[in-house]
Amino acid sequence: MSKKILFIVSNTKVIGPKNRKTGVFLDEVAHPYVEFDDAGYQIDFASITGEVPALDNMEAQDEASNARFLQEGGWAKMQNNRKLEDVDAGTYDAIFVPGGLAPMVDMPENALLKKVIAETYERNAVVGAVCHGPVSLLNVKLSDGTFLLKDKNITSFTNEEEIHYAKDDVPFLLESALTDQGAIFHAAAAWSDNSIADGNLITGQNPASARGTAQKVIAILEA
Repeated sequence: MSKKILFIVSNTKVIGPKNRKTGVFLDEVAHPYVEFDDAGYQIDFASITGEVPALDNMEAQDEASNARFLQEGGWAKMQNNRKLEDVDAGTYDAIFVPGGLAPMVDMPENALLKKVIAETYERNAVVGAVCHGPVSLLNVKLSDGTFLLKDKNITSFTNEEEIHYAKDDVPFLLESALTDQGAIFHAAAAWSDNSIADGNLITGQNPASARGTAQKVIAILEA
């Protein structure tokens, strides 16, 4: 039977005091989508509100995987996503949270999202997130009351990368916040491909890491 992947995407369209336009970063949803599609997986989308998300980095829409996502059904699925509360996340083999600045707004505290991530992780399904997507892991508590992040080897968009990208727009530095909840953070050179698997938790550093993060998810699902 085909594996099932649930992308959970942000609905945020602006961020910060200057209302910087944002959304889901195109490469971070498109590259994993293509990897999962090529693996023959069923791919569905959910979001916090069920509204149509925005896409960021449309300047890269002609790149091969991005174009395929936009033109061959991925973007249509994402636009027609379901509200997270209406999805039975327990039927999925993996959840995947792409970044962009958007999730820094609607994902740090959302109680339902935290519950879905905790339950997915504890039933040994795969939790994947890339770039700013690992903000979804913040404040996730497991059934024993500990933070999911405690003593986990992870990565995300780094403080070094953020200082040169959106420091004045984000509410906090993601690397620092993840580390504050006990994560063992692994940063590679800025903007380089870096993804990490710690058991069934997979994280990637930045847009260049999106494909590798998805490939690590696939490797676990196929093991």
